[in-house]
Amino acid sequence: MAGGSIGRIEAQRHRGVVAERAPRRAPRTRRERLEARAGWTLVSPAIVMVAVFILFPLGFCVYISLTNWPLIGPYHFIGFANYTALPHNSVFLQSIVFTLGYTAIVTVPILVFGYLLAVFVRSNRPGASIFRTCVFLPYIVGLTTLSFLAEVELQPGYGTVNVVLAKLHLASISTIWVQNANLALVAICVLVVWLASGFTMMLLLAGMQGIPEQLYESADVDGATWWEKERMVTIPLLRRSIALSLIISVVGSILAFNQFYIITDGGPGTSTVSLVMEIYETFNTAMHVGAASAMAVALIIVVGLITFVQFRILRADDV
Repeated sequence: MAGGSIGRIEAQRHRGVVAERAPRRAPRTRRERLEARAGWTLVSPAIVMVAVFILFPLGFCVYISLTNWPLIGPYHFIGFANYTALPHNSVFLQSIVFTLGYTAIVTVPILVFGYLLAVFVRSNRPGASIFRTCVFLPYIVGLTTLSFLAEVELQPGYGTVNVVLAKLHLASISTIWVQNANLALVAICVLVVWLASGFTMMLLLAGMQGIPEQLYESADVDGATWWEKERMVTIPLLRRSIALSLIISVVGSILAFNQFYIITDGGPGTSTVSLVMEIYETFNTAMHVGAASAMAVALIIVVGLITFVQFRILRADDV
């Protein structure tokens, strides 16, 4: 019987039915085991922080979104009722449209101005280092501080913006920016582009400094113009930096909150309520924690999908 079994196995092996066994991995040495334990020990604080500050809050948010928790008092499990109610929430839908429009408005200017500023700083003209510091300074100051400053500068009667525009006969000194949705949006977009362009400049400048100078010298020998060198050399080699800049700008714009809350408080009416601001108002003012959590989960999904698509496009360009 044993001989017959061996014969059948040999026949199956010759027909490709039984694969050859993979060589057994040699047991790890004591040093390798110690190195593995040391590695896990070093990364364990980061794993704990991710679990405590990201995974647990995310899971808790998903759980709360399935309830009608009023923050104070008992709550009940209601399934996906909060999610099915979102398409019927007019303010929520308006905040989505407004946030996407705001994102579309500021993303391209941030990239264009950041790129042009990086090109200027890269040229090493006299004063370029001081100019770089001045342009990056607003980003260091922070959006919250600049939003409070902008709120004061836009005040009618004494605000610097109205005073300057009145001197140039472009606007009345009594113009109330926050009472007009279009004017308020323009003011906030200018503020954000001014602040974010400095960060984009530094990001793209780091990529430009890694481009070999010989490529530009070869282009000069071929008689290439400035634009041809940028189009054929700089931009293709900055593709990853540009993609990263776009991802940061898009995600940051979708998560916009401080500038709208401080400068316009969502007004006039609800015309400048961003998506994150609507989540905040639903949670803090209306005390509908379950509904606010459902909005937050929807926002996380949208941001995740946008980021995933952008990374896929970037990887497709690299192939």
